[in-house]
Amino acid sequence: MERLQYISQETEKLSHLEGIEKACEAGVKWIQMRVKNKNEQQVTELAKAVQQICNLHNCYLIINDHASVAKQINANGVHLGKEDMSVSEARKLIGDSFTIGGTANTIDEIEMHFRSGANYVGVGPFKFTTTKQKLSPILGLEGYRKIMDEYSKRNISIPVIAIGGIELNDIKEIMSTGIYGIAVSGLIANAIDAKATVKQINESINASIFTTC
Repeated sequence: MERLQYISQETEKLSHLEGIEKACEAGVKWIQMRVKNKNEQQVTELAKAVQQICNLHNCYLIINDHASVAKQINANGVHLGKEDMSVSEARKLIGDSFTIGGTANTIDEIEMHFRSGANYVGVGPFKFTTTKQKLSPILGLEGYRKIMDEYSKRNISIPVIAIGGIELNDIKEIMSTGIYGIAVSGLIANAIDAKATVKQINESINASIFTTC
């Protein structure tokens, strides 16, 4: 599983499609298409276009919320928010070959996803972010440390992805907590030189992994 994930957003300058293309061209290999306030037909049409870009760049594609869309376009998987269907329901719908991720804010929610058969869990927010409208309590570094300490005690084995307002200078400290990887949005979407930014992100992640080994 990739340690760097890009979550799409619309900005004043970029559409979802343009942002995803920017991330893929910059070297990101895991894309989560996260589209809110559009109906399923609109999401499906966008997902088809995104799938073409991901195929071109050999990128893994996860569809946020819409398990049926992920199945229809044969994406790699689906990411489920707190208000979406459960992991077990999604698994019944799309089958065992798809990757399923879940959103969590606490160790109990992480364990729930793990026991339900999720493949990974996105945990946050690290700090305040405007990308999400309904923001869970901010975790910060101390929150991640506590979660990952309890994670080990409970014998949970599922990749934990940090998310929420992460900047370049946050990455090494986040990774030092035992987190598997990070998911970012604005850090890449708003980058003047996205390729250089992705390179810096990956270098920070890899340096942290090497240090903790």
